Amino acid sequence: MGLKKFSQVMIISVWSLVAFSVQAQSSGVVAKVNGVAIPQSRLELMVKANVAQGQQDGPEMRKALRENLIAEEILAQEATKKRLDQDPEVIAQLEIARQAVLVRAFQADYIKNNQVSDDTLRKEYDVLKVQMGDKEYKARHILVENENEARDIIASLKKGGNFAKIAEEKSIDDGSKENGGELNWSPPAAYVRPFSEALVKLSKGGMTEQPVQTSFGWHVIQLMDIRPMEVPPFEEVKQNIQQRVLQREFATVVQDLRSKAKVE
Repeated sequence: MGLKKFSQVMIISVWSLVAFSVQAQSSGVVAKVNGVAIPQSRLELMVKANVAQGQQDGPEMRKALRENLIAEEILAQEATKKRLDQDPEVIAQLEIARQAVLVRAFQADYIKNNQVSDDTLRKEYDVLKVQMGDKEYKARHILVENENEARDIIASLKKGGNFAKIAEEKSIDDGSKENGGELNWSPPAAYVRPFSEALVKLSKGGMTEQPVQTSFGWHVIQLMDIRPMEVPPFEEVKQNIQQRVLQREFATVVQDLRSKAKVE
């Protein structure tokens, strides 16, 4: 079952490309393969992509990636000789790749030209604090596919069945079953609504009397503990909040463009 912490919001993917780079051999050209120049600009773009993924720029990396570039150019030339570039499926794949790059470029351009003010970010932060509440809950659950099985489990637990053991044997939540169904400390808003609504009604040690249905299946929920929630300070989550706001605003832009597009 997916859980989201306050500081763990979805991040907009801006520019993720296949990583390869090269070392310059002369001004503007990395290497020539059968007379075809590999441009320096390709080197710089791919070095940037590698560094963004946590790799350190340096001679060894550039040398290795230069060899990759050369090998890929050789193979691309051979593919062209065999007229594979004329294959309908290859043409379609190239067009898909082209569109993907353009979409990422559009996203990057939008983010560059639509920075979010601190005032907006603080308002979003305040809204999130209210949504998250002031308590965290430690729960465990058993997730099954149908209501009857969930009811049988509740009956078994009421007769003294071991919650952790049943979770390990029957729960379909791979993320928690091996831990006896235990979930991380989380505010109610981190869960889907039916789950959170059932959770906050429980007393410490209490268990749901009826199965709780969500899009994941049917849950048997037990509240293990409650504690005050420590909300991270604004500066610590500011960047994530900005990404959250931009993602929402960008989705609105996409919807607007879709409404204006002529689709037949």
